[in-house]
Amino acid sequence: MSLVVPPAVELRSGALRLALRPDLGGCIAGLWFDTMPVLRSVEPAGLQSARLAGSYPLLPYSNRIADGRFGWRGQQYQLPLNDPPHALHGVGLAAPWRIEQADESEVRLLLEQPAGEAWPFAFEARQRFVLSPDALRCEMSVVNRAVHEAPVGLGWHPFFPKRRRSHLRAEVAGRWEMDGRKLPCARVPVSGLDADIAQLDLDHCFDGWSGQAHLHDELLALTLSSSLRHLVVYTPRDKGDYAVEPVSHVNNAINQAEPAALGLVALAPGAAASAWMTLEIRPQR
Repeated sequence: MSLVVPPAVELRSGALRLALRPDLGGCIAGLWFDTMPVLRSVEPAGLQSARLAGSYPLLPYSNRIADGRFGWRGQQYQLPLNDPPHALHGVGLAAPWRIEQADESEVRLLLEQPAGEAWPFAFEARQRFVLSPDALRCEMSVVNRAVHEAPVGLGWHPFFPKRRRSHLRAEVAGRWEMDGRKLPCARVPVSGLDADIAQLDLDHCFDGWSGQAHLHDELLALTLSSSLRHLVVYTPRDKGDYAVEPVSHVNNAINQAEPAALGLVALAPGAAASAWMTLEIRPQR
């Protein structure tokens, strides 16, 4: 029997409206405060790709795997290069998710991913979205359904509109410098992030994150909190949005000497990894 996935589902609470596209990678098409976009937002019927969404899930790994190749427990694997010359952001955003539950206050989505070319370890993932009058809470869990121990990472990739006085502040301890292939090459200590987005030119992973980031602009003040302790910040100069991404591990951790020290989890068969993210939203007075 073919899987029938509704194209969109929405939650509303107070002035907030959340639009999801389960069929497009279980992504957030948009989040609005009244008519103001909180995330990069498009009406769900107009969204053509999860990569253009307001936010999408990162699993079972975040960011790039160099050349799409990695070794794990004595075996070598080659992934499709969806961001040549690398594999990028996992498979969760490329698959349709099924709605397990949807009511006035929350939505639960399920992804049952078999082993295959895109990822060699079967897994089951769930997302939960809860909207209140002043916040969005996102939860994610991944269960290893393979018969062997599997590498697992997870996170979220939210995009925020650039507006006048867009500013980011976060407590972080280290920044991973990037080489010409957009891969981390060295860690440097930093004293934190506190700058206008217009002054930043980043596509970097930070570690030692406190789990909270503060974003504000001329219209909104946002507090992003997460159980995860790595933060990817992407501030392209030529785009009208930027990304602040809670993630579990350093980019390309799977190809480093000690992946676990960089946040990647080795998950036993049947075991689960989970995380949460909240976004508190306040209008500027």
